[in-house]
Amino acid sequence: MLLVGIPVVRVLPKIFHKRSQTLGSSLKTAREATADANARLSAVEAKLAGLDDEIKKFRAEVEQESLGDEARIKASLADESARIVQAAEQELSVAAAQARRGLRNFAADLAIEQAAKQMVLTPETDKALIAEFIGQVSGDAAGKGGQN
Repeated sequence: MLLVGIPVVRVLPKIFHKRSQTLGSSLKTAREATADANARLSAVEAKLAGLDDEIKKFRAEVEQESLGDEARIKASLADESARIVQAAEQELSVAAAQARRGLRNFAADLAIEQAAKQMVLTPETDKALIAEFIGQVSGDAAGKGGQN
């Protein structure tokens, strides 16, 4: 037992000591890796926080541009509708003037037609009109001749 126990007692402390050094260095490496990972995580979280701010800024800019575009479109629509109304009013006034002219011509033609229907020219009426015309012309000629 002493033959087995003495070499084991001499070798075991060296093995335990080497094992504890290996574990210590592994723990140290693991702690360094954890610290490095935490630093990287902090950097990524900082970038993500910055991205949130950038996204908010971008959204605000897009919203402002949208409001500006909406205002420009509304102004453009108002201008266009005013031009359309003005053109429609001009067309209506032109159409009304044409309608008035057409109505006057129609009324004049209708009045001439009615006068022609009412006017009956008989030979006696024709002679009377000619005599009246001659009387007026001779009266005018006598008045003018006396003035010369």
